[in-house]
Amino acid sequence: MNRKRIAILGSTGSIGIQALDIIRNNPERFCAEVLTAGNNVELLLRQAREFHPNMVVVANETHYTWLCDALEGSGIKVFAGNDSIAQLVESDEVDMVLNAIVGFAGFEPTIRALEAGKDLALANKESIVAGGQLVTSLVAKHRNRLIPVDSEHSAIFQCLMGEQAEAVEKIYLTASGGPFRGKELKFLEKVSPQQALRHPNWEMGEKITIDSASLMNKGLEVIEACWLFGLEPHQIEVIIHPQSVIHSMVQFHDGSVKAQLGHPDMRIPIIFALSYPERLPSEYRRFNIADYPELTFEAPDMKIFRNLALAYEALRSGGNIPCAMNAANEMAVEAFLKRKISFLHIPAVVEKCMQNIARIEHPSFTDYFETDREARALAKKYITEESWI
Repeated sequence: MNRKRIAILGSTGSIGIQALDIIRNNPERFCAEVLTAGNNVELLLRQAREFHPNMVVVANETHYTWLCDALEGSGIKVFAGNDSIAQLVESDEVDMVLNAIVGFAGFEPTIRALEAGKDLALANKESIVAGGQLVTSLVAKHRNRLIPVDSEHSAIFQCLMGEQAEAVEKIYLTASGGPFRGKELKFLEKVSPQQALRHPNWEMGEKITIDSASLMNKGLEVIEACWLFGLEPHQIEVIIHPQSVIHSMVQFHDGSVKAQLGHPDMRIPIIFALSYPERLPSEYRRFNIADYPELTFEAPDMKIFRNLALAYEALRSGGNIPCAMNAANEMAVEAFLKRKISFLHIPAVVEKCMQNIARIEHPSFTDYFETDREARALAKKYITEESWI
């Protein structure tokens, strides 16, 4: 059996670490061909020594010499910089790219992988949020397999297997509600980064955990679902499901509903994406519906969690506006983590940037990068000058 050769972009993050655990347990099925990291060069070194990939890349070029010296004599090729990451996904030695880079930095590798005809397991939702028009056009042109890794989109993808696209009436994207479910604005005015990072169900990186607390993560997923599944905004409904065992649902035009259930364990959608179209057996904890005698649901409060409403607005505006929204949010989240702004200032910064960016109906590849740059500059200005709030 030929092993699937995988490039893991962001191997030192939560998704990357869990993907390597899957490769470790299925060595006859997969091998890590390329590993990349941003700054965590010590963990990247340990991963390289264990999995012996053909190539490793550290995005922060200041770590290049240290990593070269540490891997001297190993036969592993060492590269540095974001340009190297984008180039290596095109390698003939790579069968599938798992893009688990956080933020807009994952956009160019997504585009380059699709242009090179690679199958893409996508955990970097920002790629399709910022540039959904371009991403979906490349998938159609090159007939790539694009398999979502987010638990919600993986659930929808699985529910749609064997179904006709025109039979879909709507989808339900479930959300845990994060650590601040049910809280009022007065409470949210004073929350700290430490409070926001205490997610009740999932273990994730800092950026995505803050996005979950503000419901921006769910807003990004709404935009992603529109592009992935060819839906209109009114066909996507977000519903709070605190138990996080129903990962999402599809309602069909005959009135029936399909749901995908399981424990909140990201290894399940990751192994599905890596092995698709097969399903591999695993030893992961089995779900027992009897353990959950009560499953509850509620509508999100979009007046309190303004980011979710902003995501719908960006989706309806289209063009480059989702890209601007994403860039402003990345800047605002970073500022919140550094205690430069409050939690409620995050949507305020995002909204102000969306209102003041020039809209482009059909952005080019270059337009996306220019929009990202301009939105970040605007967000930095608003973060520094709070008098406008």
